[in-house]
Amino acid sequence: MDDFDEKGPLERRRFLRVPFKTQIIIQNLDSGRVIESVQSRDISLKGIYCYTEEPFPVGSPCSIQLHLTGTSSILWFELQGRVQRTDSQGMALSFDSMDLDAFIHLKNILYYNSGDPGRIDDEIKKIH
Repeated sequence: MDDFDEKGPLERRRFLRVPFKTQIIIQNLDSGRVIESVQSRDISLKGIYCYTEEPFPVGSPCSIQLHLTGTSSILWFELQGRVQRTDSQGMALSFDSMDLDAFIHLKNILYYNSGDPGRIDDEIKKIH
């Protein structure tokens, strides 16, 4: 049963999710299977949700490549993660590790799309 307050269901997530649509390539590190060109729905400091008709099993370790396009360039960056949950539309992936460049890109995506960079800074402090 969900918990409620006067505003409705209580949000249990510790990290703000922001709408973010981009192309992703995901590789299941156990099986080697690759899902290419799936689209994301939202992203946070700790994970991303992507649409797919054939999600990997929950718990599968994954390599996640995010595709960013600018006005004059295309950028890919890679994170390591695992499948946290699946549903009829796709799967939620948690981030386990990333290099410094990927972290900076992720932070900038969240700064730009959240409209609340201070909250993102507070969340970064939670994970350190």
